[in-house]
Formats: sequence, C-alpha cells, structure tokens
Amino acid sequence: QVQLVESGGGLVQAGGSLRLSCAASGSIRSITGMGWYRQAPGKQRELVARISTSGLTTYADSVEFRFTLSRDIAKNTVFLQMNSLKPEDTGVYKCSAATVEGSSFRDYWGQGTQVTVSS
Repeated sequence: QVQLVESGGGLVQAGGSLRLSCAASGSIRSITGMGWYRQAPGKQRELVARISTSGLTTYADSVEFRFTLSRDIAKNTVFLQMNSLKPEDTGVYKCSAATVEGSSFRDYWGQGTQVTVSS
C-alpha cells in the first residue's frame, strides 16, 4: 500500500552534516505519521525522530537539537537534517510510515540507508 524510498546516507566526518530524504508513494492519504529509526552495529533499533500529520515532532534525547525533521507535504517527503554528527550516530537509518486504513493500523518500512560517521 505504501512504498518508502530513502536517500542521502553516506560517509561523513564527525561534526559534519547529512540530510536524509524519505519519499512515500501509494496510499499516501492513509499515512498518519512518518519517522526515522536507526540500528547501530551490535545495538538494538531505536527511534530517531517522528513527525505526525499535524506536524508534531518527536526526537530521541540523543539527537534532539542536532537533528531536525521536516516535511514537504506536496512531495510526500520527509527530511532528516543531521548536524554535528558523532561516530555514535553511525548505523542503518530506516524510514517508517504509520497508516490507518479503515480500522486497521500498519507500519511500513523503507530499505534503509547507511550513515557512517568517522573519527
């Protein structure tokens, strides 16, 4: 029903910046929220940031004030601006979309994009 395509990952030095994009297609109007999760090597998956349809954002304590989540409603795209990156930010970042179709709730996931922070 919903397809998510991420882009923007890569290799960056500590203190640098990256901007991740997540473009949604399919049953767009069923989406109630979108967010980013990450999983570092040897670590469990964790929520990075999430934004609701109303625009309310939620951030993990570890990234708040460094990362900013925004959206382009017309393009069905959310962005994660990541500044002051640290080596501990390294991991696979996956975009997710929460949907409501009738009385059914379902989460969709992108394939993920690798973020590597050196030094």
